[in-house]
Amino acid sequence: MHEHRTRRKVEFADTDMSGIAHFARFFVFMETAEHEFLNALGGTPGIYHDAEGRLIGWPRVAASCEFLSALRYGDEVEIRVRVLRKGRSSLTFGFDLSRAGKPVARGKFTTVCCVLDAPGGLEPIPIPPWIAEQIEEAAEPTAAHRS
Repeated sequence: MHEHRTRRKVEFADTDMSGIAHFARFFVFMETAEHEFLNALGGTPGIYHDAEGRLIGWPRVAASCEFLSALRYGDEVEIRVRVLRKGRSSLTFGFDLSRAGKPVARGKFTTVCCVLDAPGGLEPIPIPPWIAEQIEEAAEPTAAHRS
């Protein structure tokens, strides 16, 4: 799988005093879509213990968002998440957010699969095979996500 789409309504708690979605909420929207993608694969987007008892997680090493248009309370936003790059231990996701077919934001996250309780701190590890085998890079990144 290389792509997932989801929708959500902009809630009152997502907005500032002017009724416009606060910029920080876009990161929540993107993270929620990423979690839905991983859940669809049978993965755990949060922290879990592997077969060896190690605490495993996916901390962010990069996150960005380009804001193109405002979202307001009650708007329905479609979030498309794509795997732009699958490395040995990292995944880079691209996000396209739209309202009624019109782009409102583009974002990108890079996460690294890590042992969180390693003696020396965070320790990157290869993506577990049972999940890596299910993840494919998108055929072509969108123009907004090419680097």
